[in-house]
Amino acid sequence: MNQTITTGILEVTYVVASVMFILGLKMLSHPETARRGNTIAAFGMGFAIIATILFHKKDGQPIGNIPWILAAITIGTAIGWVIAKRVKMTAMPQLVSFFNGMGGAAAALISMMEFPHVSPELIAKSGMANGHVLAILLGLMIGTISWAGSMIAFGKLDGWIGDMRIKAMKYVNLTILAVLIGFIVYIMTRHVAASAELTPLIYVMFVIAVIYGVLFVMPIGGADMPVVISLLNSFTGVAAAMGGFLYSNQAMLTGGILVGSAGTILTILMCKAMNRSLLNVIVGVFGGGGQSNMEAGGVIKEISLSDAAVLLSYSKKVVIVPGYGLAVAQAQHTCHELDKLLEEKGVEVKYAIHPVAGRMPGHMNVLLAEADVPYDKLIESDEINPDLPNTDVLVVIGANDVVNPAAEDDPSSPIYGMPIIKARDAKNIIVMKRGMGKGYAAIENMLFFNDKTRMLFGDAKSTLQNLVNEIKNL
Repeated sequence: MNQTITTGILEVTYVVASVMFILGLKMLSHPETARRGNTIAAFGMGFAIIATILFHKKDGQPIGNIPWILAAITIGTAIGWVIAKRVKMTAMPQLVSFFNGMGGAAAALISMMEFPHVSPELIAKSGMANGHVLAILLGLMIGTISWAGSMIAFGKLDGWIGDMRIKAMKYVNLTILAVLIGFIVYIMTRHVAASAELTPLIYVMFVIAVIYGVLFVMPIGGADMPVVISLLNSFTGVAAAMGGFLYSNQAMLTGGILVGSAGTILTILMCKAMNRSLLNVIVGVFGGGGQSNMEAGGVIKEISLSDAAVLLSYSKKVVIVPGYGLAVAQAQHTCHELDKLLEEKGVEVKYAIHPVAGRMPGHMNVLLAEADVPYDKLIESDEINPDLPNTDVLVVIGANDVVNPAAEDDPSSPIYGMPIIKARDAKNIIVMKRGMGKGYAAIENMLFFNDKTRMLFGDAKSTLQNLVNEIKNL
């Protein structure tokens, strides 16, 4: 086939794939179209990969090592499919971090492979100070940070890596970041005959970027992890976009820009929801687990299953606040059974969704969607807060920090200033917990001592099922 024709087909395919990426991203904005949007974007990537294998040529030669490429795609697809099918909903944040890290690692490997092969003609023309080399170096730095940071986030979310908080950490991180930028400036200002002369510096830069990625995420804890996941996701997108620049690949460039920009916007929204600054996220100095000057006081009051069933059944308006504990207990289906049962009795039931409830952005939305909870019943916290004073019963299931009044009352609290679901405004509050353990931010929750609060202890799934049975027997 004529070279011009194959090039034209390849370019058109990339444009079509880019349009499918954009369309898919648009559909992700609504739960009812999200699944279809994800499928469309995946097909777009598939078309781009197939077209590249069939039509891409370099110096008039087609792509080589096709069997190896196909084998790698097959193995990767099989592993990804098995992992995605078997993962539990409680482990979804870890999966997101792991997959995101793989994207960053791929972008970093591309840069490490391409740098030694920078064209001598290009170097002779403009030295190392050109856009091609800059894209390689940025891809290496950002991709490596994303990979290392995502792996640490994976470990922290999975519980086998703890927090490491040192007061001077922000200065250490800023120093390492300055060193990385210094490497980029140094490499681009060198006048060499071949890029291979500077290749050892690339490996040193890789090691430093790994260290920064680790130290950047290690101090982060508390309820702040959703912000980190979102930021690391944007890093991976930017790193992938650098690969698109390297290869003049519109599909890769568009995909990277979409992921990077969407991740950045989501990060800013998450920061706003957590009352954190983006700068603090970047230097890794924020996180929960701090100390509060507010001491626990008052008396914990419990409620029996029968009393809770009566209170809920004879209410007019009930609001459920889901949290990570609901996901851990895999109780979303039983929770939906409860709300359907209450609605059959004429009770209006809504879900109050905090932007950072759970361990990743949208965790509760995904969890409840799995249980087929209608999307119009999921209300964002800032929309439902004004209606809480008119709510007869607010049920907190496995949530803690997102309903903690310390965010409004205690300036010494690490979550002070964070917008919360104002649970204490409801007429009655039922809190379902295994025990009196503190939340992910490791601070006391004074809501539990509120005069309107009643504790219903036990595993969320079994407690909800017993509650459902009690209501049915009324």
